[in-house]
Amino acid sequence: MPQTIALVDDDRNILTSVAMTLEAEGFAVRTYTDGAEALRGLMQQPVDLAVLDIKMPRMDGMELLEKLRKSSDLPVIFLTSKDDEVDELMGLRMGADDYIKKPFSQRLLIERIRTLLRREAHRSATEKGGEAAIMRGDLTLDPNRHLCTWKNQPVELTVTEFLLLKALAQRPGHVKSRDQLMDSAYGENIYVDDRTIDSHIKRLRKKFKALDGEFNQIETLYGVGYRYRDG
Repeated sequence: MPQTIALVDDDRNILTSVAMTLEAEGFAVRTYTDGAEALRGLMQQPVDLAVLDIKMPRMDGMELLEKLRKSSDLPVIFLTSKDDEVDELMGLRMGADDYIKKPFSQRLLIERIRTLLRREAHRSATEKGGEAAIMRGDLTLDPNRHLCTWKNQPVELTVTEFLLLKALAQRPGHVKSRDQLMDSAYGENIYVDDRTIDSHIKRLRKKFKALDGEFNQIETLYGVGYRYRDG
């Protein structure tokens, strides 16, 4: 069965050209011209990955992502306009896995899609094979169930957030550079800029602080990277 990609954009030219390219690469594609239509479709027929434009009528990409994240950790790539830095950061903080600026190279988009799908396949294989849970004080990470708890309270994390936290918590006290975290979350064959990693870390902290205002386990070492506090 081919993997299925959802494309959501109000620009029909983009939908047509990208869909043709993805189908030529062996993917099945479903297209939607607005967020409301996409939400209905994705809830009825889940896909393997979604590519969302941010600015759309009826329901924009931000609102669509927010609603999807209530019930799904579906990998999501945002398409953003050239100067929408605020939207990019907001999207990442809300749980998008990646973003690409318009106008974009379709080859780059396919590369990013394949990277996220490989990551999902690896995660599924790991779950089937079994992987030991990580326990660090009040934190428990169970990769087999994609389960994270803090002081026995569940913390809902996207796949990217989970992989970043796992990379940090595996070796408390050891500093991880942004490049190392990038490799842990996205694999070695893809580059995302430092701001993407920073945005995911900010979102991670926010989720833990919502449960525990005293949470301070993820430390920033300016100019170096991040580490999970030892003890």
